[in-house]
Amino acid sequence: MNVPAIRAIYGFEMARTFRTLTQSIASPVLSTALYFVVFGAAIGKRMGHIDGVSYGAFIIPGLIMLSLLNESISNASFGIYLPKWSGTIFELLSAPVSYLEVLTGYVGAAATKSVMLGILILVTARLFVPYEIAHPVWMASFLILTAVTFSLFGFIIGLWADDFQKLQVVPLMVVTPLTFLGGAFYSISMLPPVWQKITLFNPVVYLISGFRWSFYGVADVNVIVSTAATLGFLALCLAVVAWIFKTGYKLKT
Repeated sequence: MNVPAIRAIYGFEMARTFRTLTQSIASPVLSTALYFVVFGAAIGKRMGHIDGVSYGAFIIPGLIMLSLLNESISNASFGIYLPKWSGTIFELLSAPVSYLEVLTGYVGAAATKSVMLGILILVTARLFVPYEIAHPVWMASFLILTAVTFSLFGFIIGLWADDFQKLQVVPLMVVTPLTFLGGAFYSISMLPPVWQKITLFNPVVYLISGFRWSFYGVADVNVIVSTAATLGFLALCLAVVAWIFKTGYKLKT
């Protein structure tokens, strides 16, 4: 394992984040804080409780997931696309660095940024809504697992994209709608029976449900199923990345 190479890639990506703190950290935290103000402090007082949890507290896991998924994808996709766009990726590919080391550096940095963001949003939420974390170890595990998984997904998008516009297509047109429809602001048990079954085809449901369980001990889907679904998507992303580096898809042209 080429540790210096991993450290160099990781350090470069983290340095880029700290140079753009307003865009990378402050903006997502501020946007999520506005959700807490509107849905938590204002509307939440009139919504009552869901599964024994106040509405303001109930939406915290969903809002964290909304930011976590989008930022994990955006950070990882932009991180690997920029060398492709500038042409410096060929220097990286010709260096004595394996694809696993490249992956660890870029995905590790993107996941670190996302975890930092998730923690900041969690701290910010305390200013607006009181909440408790029933299973802190599970919460941290879900946070890290989701950040790593979707940073991998973002890495794939960055390799696939041909221009900057394509980097935003999946987060804006796919992930965000799936998150809003995946129980971020409601329990799927509140839906009609037919829509409850349809919603289970939304993969984000399992992420939000498992993460919410770690907070309050209530979930729309069994936590074991949620964990298995997330690990399954992680394995799929790893397989796709391995195939890309093996075949040179979108790398050698």
